[in-house]
Amino acid sequence: MTPATDLTDSQVMQQSSPRGLDEKLQAYVGEPAASEAYGPDPVNEPMIRHWCEAMGDTNPVYTDPVAAEATRFGGLIAPPAMLQAWTMAGLSGPRGTRTGAYDELLGLLDDEGFSAVVATNCEQEYLRPLRPGERIRFDAVIESVSSRKRTALGAGHFVTTCMNVRVGAELVGTHRFRILKYRPEQRKEKRPQREKEQQAGRPRPVINRDNEGFWAGVAEHKLLVQRCRDCDTLRFPWLPGCNACGSMEWEAVEAAGTGVVYSFVVMHHPPFPAFDPPYAVALIELTEGVRIVSNVVGVPHDEVRIGMPVAVEFRGYGDELTLPVFGPSEPEKAR
Repeated sequence: MTPATDLTDSQVMQQSSPRGLDEKLQAYVGEPAASEAYGPDPVNEPMIRHWCEAMGDTNPVYTDPVAAEATRFGGLIAPPAMLQAWTMAGLSGPRGTRTGAYDELLGLLDDEGFSAVVATNCEQEYLRPLRPGERIRFDAVIESVSSRKRTALGAGHFVTTCMNVRVGAELVGTHRFRILKYRPEQRKEKRPQREKEQQAGRPRPVINRDNEGFWAGVAEHKLLVQRCRDCDTLRFPWLPGCNACGSMEWEAVEAAGTGVVYSFVVMHHPPFPAFDPPYAVALIELTEGVRIVSNVVGVPHDEVRIGMPVAVEFRGYGDELTLPVFGPSEPEKAR
């Protein structure tokens, strides 16, 4: 028999009933992936310090006991985005009882030819901050498995797990993680054959309740950043709370849309139908002081340089997608 990886999608579907596979996949929905598992270490200051150094987060509420005691938290807390970090146990795996349902599910998809995997989405909800010394425990469930989907990477299934993180009996946060298990497509098209895909196949941003205001602004050709109503600190990307004072009160303000290239990389690989490598991806420092990651357009990739003045442009991709990109500002164009 010809291996499934050598068949076209239509041939695979003829040999293996999608409905039958879907029934098998759906049987795993609701099954636990981990139960009563424990983080390998308590929440601790060294890990918090390393995290803050890596992320460039200088908020003293995470690392300065004296300053933290004067805040509404009354002491040191862990950065909320570290929620998943406390569950990771490296190669030894989590402590506690872990089920094999998740591995069985992935194995089933592997057997069907969906052997490649890519992370597609992560959503977290924080109910209260974690403090040094607390020990977390967690359980995870297979929340959903999609039917077969066609993606730019290849046909596959999206698998979503939902993890509840607790301190004792108290729920302190949730973590949803979604992957795509897909069958890689062998593409041999030449560049001109991908021109239509470069417009229609552009990846769509994940819009949630925390960033929907930003994307609503983009649809109106406005570049919006957040400003804390308590300390006036500007921030980007959009976050539910201020990373300077912790306030949850904020307002959206329109940025001028000008800035400079703070840093950049030129992407050569991997090839992706929606893009035409090589192209430049830059960290843009806006005039207001916050930074945003975007493409640099309107100039050859080998002419992009650190410090180059740029201005925002709003480009449409297909019929429904608008993205903010940055091109040379007028003074730069005149060089």
